[in-house]
Amino acid sequence: MLEHGASPPAGDSDPRPPSSGGLATRLMRRKPVERLVAEGGQGEGGTLRRSMGMWQLTMISIGATLGTGIFVVLGEAVPDAGPAVILAFVLAGVTALFSALSYAELAGSIPVSGSSYSYAYATLGELVAWVCGWCLILEYGVSVAAVAVGWGQYLNELLNGVFGVTIPDALSQPPGDGGIFNLPALLVVLLAMVFLLGGAKESARANTIMVVVKIAALLLFCGVAVQGVRSGNYANFFPMGMAGVSAAGATLFFSYIGFDAASTAGEEAKDPQRDLPRAIMLSLVIVTALYCLVAAIAVGAMPWQRFEGSEAALAGIMKAVTGQSWWAVLLAFGAVVAIASVVLTVLYGQTRILFAMSRDGLVPKVFSKVHPKSGAPRANTVLVSLFCGVLAAAVPLGELADATSIGTLFAFALVNIAVIVLRRTRPDMPRSFRTPLSPLFPAIGFLLCVYMMGSLGTVTWMVFGVWMVVGLVFYFGYGLRRSRLATAEK
Repeated sequence: MLEHGASPPAGDSDPRPPSSGGLATRLMRRKPVERLVAEGGQGEGGTLRRSMGMWQLTMISIGATLGTGIFVVLGEAVPDAGPAVILAFVLAGVTALFSALSYAELAGSIPVSGSSYSYAYATLGELVAWVCGWCLILEYGVSVAAVAVGWGQYLNELLNGVFGVTIPDALSQPPGDGGIFNLPALLVVLLAMVFLLGGAKESARANTIMVVVKIAALLLFCGVAVQGVRSGNYANFFPMGMAGVSAAGATLFFSYIGFDAASTAGEEAKDPQRDLPRAIMLSLVIVTALYCLVAAIAVGAMPWQRFEGSEAALAGIMKAVTGQSWWAVLLAFGAVVAIASVVLTVLYGQTRILFAMSRDGLVPKVFSKVHPKSGAPRANTVLVSLFCGVLAAAVPLGELADATSIGTLFAFALVNIAVIVLRRTRPDMPRSFRTPLSPLFPAIGFLLCVYMMGSLGTVTWMVFGVWMVVGLVFYFGYGLRRSRLATAEK
């Protein structure tokens, strides 16, 4: 058996290699793990650079996770669950934990940029991998847009507190929410694009600084807002019952995609087999603890009914508790930095997913072209950034958040299945981390994902269904014939 990073010998193949058989056989063809690892970093015209250690990987994971769910989507989730939003964060966190264990095992075994797309390709076949990759495009692309929408709200809080001015609704809200075009949302995506064009090392450095700032901002909020906590605000803890907790948890789940973003850095990590599992688990623990602490203080300091429609709730709480606007200004500054960090790291993950899919021939080659000087997929970054920026400027936040959640949950469900399959098909493969009590824990992770998907609304499922149909049309019209596994058969 090959060790990680070794090149596969000539003729190396999956135990059930692809063949030129019927359609079903072609759809089930799998990409050997050794080939996935051997191709790590290779792109069109250049290679990605291994420049990140465990600290940078942990910061990417925290950067992509910590911020959105607590700074922005809290205002969307509290009306669904009331004070029990605290339990919604716990539910989302526990669901994420079981999936994170599976991610940690696969990230250490198959350290590549494709994340769950590549894991599915190695275990469940090309069609399932495509579906997973298509879900990741939805998950990451729409997540960037959803986060960017909320960034404008805190930017207005900051501008109002410092200069006494705000950006007019016409230019700071999307259509349907009282605006014409959300200019701040577009600007923060373009700002993240500039950092990413400089290369992974430079982007990781900028993200680390932003993560430190946003953790400090949340701890500041807890220290100040706890003075306004009133026990009466926790009365009627379950106003919507467990159904409300489940609905809020499903909405909040997209805030936990950070460890998935860390796994997309597999080809730019110095020691991915060792560092990726550690970064994934450490970041999840830190983020879940902070989310629950901040949520508990927030709903204790302000009646849950007043969260409706508030996308800058924490800043409003700070101002109400202290009676002084400069505390809210400090928090708004932290939120502006925090949300920019989420945009940066999630946009990074989106580009690397497309990089892996392009290298496999399933999407156009332009997405796997690497600039020889920066070691970054520049064309990929520009195209993805422009798409996400326009989406952020034109679509309301709530719809974006739910669409991201369903894509995330679907991809996570597949990762849990992939762990079970790979344990059976490749039991002796080296693993730097092993999911405990497998297959029980992966099975629980799968069932929790399915349960939370069922908590999402009909409109979200309709959007997801349309997205899947479009993806399948693209795959059968383009990817099926241009797949590198397909061309290797000819």
